[in-house]
Amino acid sequence: MTSETHRPLVSVMLIVPDAAAAVGWYKAALDASELWNLGGVAELHLDGAPFFVHEAVPGRNAEPSPTDVGLTTTRIEVFVDEPSSFIDRAAEAGATAVEPPTDHAAPWGVHRQGGFTDPFGHRWSVGDRTPLEPFPR
Repeated sequence: MTSETHRPLVSVMLIVPDAAAAVGWYKAALDASELWNLGGVAELHLDGAPFFVHEAVPGRNAEPSPTDVGLTTTRIEVFVDEPSSFIDRAAEAGATAVEPPTDHAAPWGVHRQGGFTDPFGHRWSVGDRTPLEPFPR
C-alpha cells in the first residue's frame, strides 16, 4: 500500500497564449488561488485541486495553445456543490459555449452537469459530486 504522502496526484497543465492573462482570468472567473508564478508558468488551485498554466513556447509544436490550433482534445472536469454558480461566474467573465447544468442519467442515479469554454480554448465540464461517491450505491 502506498503511503498518503506518496500517493500519485494527477493534475492538468493548460497551454495558453498569454500566461499572465490566463492566470488573471482563472483567478477572477473561477476564484482560483495562485500558489506560485514564474512568469510563463504558474500553479493555481481550485479549492485545493491543483492545475497549472504554461504559456505556449514558440516552435514547440507538440504543445500548442488551443486558440492557436482552433481545437482542444482535453476536457477539464470540475466537481462542485453548485455547478450553476460556477458556470454562471465563468460566463459573466467571458466564457463561451456555455451550457447550463442539466440532469443526466447515470448508473448511480442523476448527475447534474454543464460546461463552458474559457477564453484560452479549454473546455470545462462542471458537475455535481455524484461521480466521486462510492459505487455501487
